[in-house]
Amino acid sequence: MKHTPYLALGFLLACAALVLFAPWLAPHAVNDIVGGNWDGPSSHAWLGTDNLGRDAWSRLIFGTRTTLILAALSTLLAFATGGVAGLFAGVQGGWFDTVLSRTNDVLMSIPALVFALVVLSVVPPGAVTVCLVVASLEAMRIFRVTRALAADAGALDYVEVARVRGEGSIALIFREVLPNVARTLIAEFGLRIVFAVLLISTLSFLGLGMQPPATDWGSLAKENKDGVMFGVWAALVPGVAIGLLSLSINAVLDRLIYRRGGAA
Repeated sequence: MKHTPYLALGFLLACAALVLFAPWLAPHAVNDIVGGNWDGPSSHAWLGTDNLGRDAWSRLIFGTRTTLILAALSTLLAFATGGVAGLFAGVQGGWFDTVLSRTNDVLMSIPALVFALVVLSVVPPGAVTVCLVVASLEAMRIFRVTRALAADAGALDYVEVARVRGEGSIALIFREVLPNVARTLIAEFGLRIVFAVLLISTLSFLGLGMQPPATDWGSLAKENKDGVMFGVWAALVPGVAIGLLSLSINAVLDRLIYRRGGAA
């Protein structure tokens, strides 16, 4: 559809507004009791109430803030570590590339959810712990992508000319290689944010992510899952939010990359 990217951008801007202005946009505090268990929508609780009688809309706003901040920080940290390491490995090659690549392959052989569950069962769960665990898992995958992109770009003629000119690795990466792979990395960044949201929500749903009284999309689904049997749809709202976020990010990035490609 012609207007899909604009609708997607509108949804992302709305999410950004919730993140920035959550305390002012939420009608109630995150843990205020405003009614009975699983009441229907009303003027003082637009989405009804949850299993403890708290305003589902207010908790969704604060949950959106927590989830998206953690996902963004985790993804940025993952790119700052795995992305930079992958670029250096792809450009440098040799034993440096071999050591990092083989180590990364060994770590990636461990299923992501199993790795996260093992770590979080030993380390006390919390925002910082979840952020570091998700960033570590994302960094492994980002390393593989950036390393492959950098290795391909590093074999191009103009990069070889720059290398013969005597430019160092940092100059090669940021002047020659990175501009050539930027569009792919932008798309990967959006994809990784969605996967970070999914992993953070999964961990919270399993009780190893954000701990009460904090809330995020995963904990919202966990708290209200029993209501599904009684026709209460509060547990489905986080899933819808994750789906809309994924579609919106992909639509906006596809439009952005397409326009940049056309301009080139």
